[in-house]
Amino acid sequence: MKSLRGRLDLEAILPEAAASASPLTALWTFPAMIVSAFLVSWGAEAAEFLVSQGLALAILALVQTFPEFAVEAVIAWKAGKNPPMVHLAIANFTGSLRLLTGLGWPMIYGVAAFYSIKKRRRRLGSIRLHDDHSVEVLGLLPPLVYFVVIWAKGSLSLVDSAVLASTYIAYLWILLRMPPRADSVEEDAEIPTVSRWALSFTGGKRWAAVGSLLLGGGVIIALVAEPFLNSMLALAVNLGMSQFVFIQWVAPFLSEFPEKTSAFAWARRVTRAPVALMNMVSSNINQWGVLSGLLAVIYCWSHGSTEPLPFDAFQRQEILLTILQAFLGWLFLASMDLQAYEAAGLFLLWIVQFAFPSLRHTMLYVYGMWIGVEVGLVLAGRKKLAAFGAFARVWKS
Repeated sequence: MKSLRGRLDLEAILPEAAASASPLTALWTFPAMIVSAFLVSWGAEAAEFLVSQGLALAILALVQTFPEFAVEAVIAWKAGKNPPMVHLAIANFTGSLRLLTGLGWPMIYGVAAFYSIKKRRRRLGSIRLHDDHSVEVLGLLPPLVYFVVIWAKGSLSLVDSAVLASTYIAYLWILLRMPPRADSVEEDAEIPTVSRWALSFTGGKRWAAVGSLLLGGGVIIALVAEPFLNSMLALAVNLGMSQFVFIQWVAPFLSEFPEKTSAFAWARRVTRAPVALMNMVSSNINQWGVLSGLLAVIYCWSHGSTEPLPFDAFQRQEILLTILQAFLGWLFLASMDLQAYEAAGLFLLWIVQFAFPSLRHTMLYVYGMWIGVEVGLVLAGRKKLAAFGAFARVWKS
């Protein structure tokens, strides 16, 4: 009976086509998603010579999160019509963010560390960020801090959406002021062939070639995302999977597939591991600042009122857990590097809450204590929040 109820609840949030979708659809949608991920990553790498790397990654992250936006839009719309389903919207939102930080960041480090030994015959001490990356690191902080306010009042309103959107607009404004890569294409032998092809043109043709890679990959993602997700949803329904588990972990993992593919492809090159990490951080920023705001807008539209999206005690706990994980990750990156023990710690804490959901309340204290240790190291001068100094240097230059 429990399995049947989970099956019906899961079907209730899906698009009409999902119920009749076949898991076999993944046989063609899966390769298509991989192709799209590589197209947009090649486009983004080429775009670094036209705009700043941070802006290229921000555009890339927005394109890659099309599937995530689509999933959240469907759930938020259903929640507006059926308020008890609000918990599913929070499940997907918090699950996607915790996957990015708890699984995505550590796996980038793991891939880079593996290929550092394989290609360079030496261990990877840490992924060191460049000064320009301080914009992404500090760009994560404003929406994260404001979400503490949202958690405290227990609701997400249209006003909150406007504030969160403004933090993202400010982030993009800073990226627009930053210059593109200063070195030439010939100086970087690791630039992929397709990116090099796009950059072989001059003037408007170069912009058109780079844009075609981003647009082509984005179109494929937009066309393939729904059948790809539906095939996986159909499989989950057939297996009688818990709808909350699926919405919180499986659906976000699938919808984040494009950014994971491109980020890990960069991490394999070791020297591009910082870019891979910033690709993930850019996704974190647009999900905290834009995707979360989208929830309130669509909920109010569907509900036919301006009443805020309410959170109960369980949902507030999920949000707080996500905030604490994100702030711990931010403290790690604020030193402008990611150490092996930090990546391992993020992954270990994530896998514990994934494998043992009953320990999530306990994990609040674990994250809180580790944050306390990191803050103590900063206050004692043992660790520096180097991102602020790096940003000051970038801003002056």
